[in-house]
Amino acid sequence: MAGIHVVTDSACDLTPELAESHGVRVVPLTIRFGDDELVDRVELSAKEFWDRVVTGPHMPETAAPSPGAFQQAFLAAADEGADGVLCIDLSSGVSATYQSARAAADEVAGRIPVAVVDSRTLTMGTGLLVLAAAELAAGGMPLAELVAEIESMKARATVFGVIDTLDFLRRGGRIGGAARLIGSMLSIKPVIEVRGGVVEVESKQRTRTRSLEYLASKARQGGALERIAVVNGAAADIDVLLGMLDGVESTHDLVVTDLGPVVGSHAGPGTIGLCLVWAAGSGPGAGQNG
Repeated sequence: MAGIHVVTDSACDLTPELAESHGVRVVPLTIRFGDDELVDRVELSAKEFWDRVVTGPHMPETAAPSPGAFQQAFLAAADEGADGVLCIDLSSGVSATYQSARAAADEVAGRIPVAVVDSRTLTMGTGLLVLAAAELAAGGMPLAELVAEIESMKARATVFGVIDTLDFLRRGGRIGGAARLIGSMLSIKPVIEVRGGVVEVESKQRTRTRSLEYLASKARQGGALERIAVVNGAAADIDVLLGMLDGVESTHDLVVTDLGPVVGSHAGPGTIGLCLVWAAGSGPGAGQNG
């Protein structure tokens, strides 16, 4: 099939149905529980992952795909007659996945042009960019214009999350130990943000309900929304947040998915993520430099 094909990695948390319906090829990361090594979304579903996290003796670890895994995906697109490939990956600030994709792109350069974009975000923050790219590619947009469009869109993408504890992030080296200590001492429920491609503590709320209210307020503060998604990491109160988002409008329908094994390994159970892409000219801080 001619045109631009879109490739991503499994940290984007697109459901298999969404990926298939948009013609997106997903390269999986690997999850380890002790000596068990499982391929994300192939040998380990989101439900199976969370069951293991909650009941199993081992904490999960993640590993980026090899360049060879991306190379296979790019060559498959070439075999299908693609004119080029746009590969959008989770932030290089937290994973070597982007570097693997870049290495693979160099290897196949003589066969098919591949542009690799560092989303600088996580979970459905990346997933929303991938969905947009797939829709634009289906409309016939050429590779160079696609890259420019997604680069513009990623500057308007934001991911916030409510987590039960900073311990998973601290253990994985994704956040500083001092922030974890403060949260534990004061029984604070932290709100995190993916900022500059890495995870930061955005706010410290004193109750879970207040943290969800704070999260929902983020969707109402920046003006027009282009895309919105909510991800659920084995959180019993996911419907509470969805209720709080009632009435929030965006150009595209709200997407609700499970937080998958890759990001879930570092965020832990009870995590809820809010992923936003603001419309051009909207978003927090829009117009401040004009």
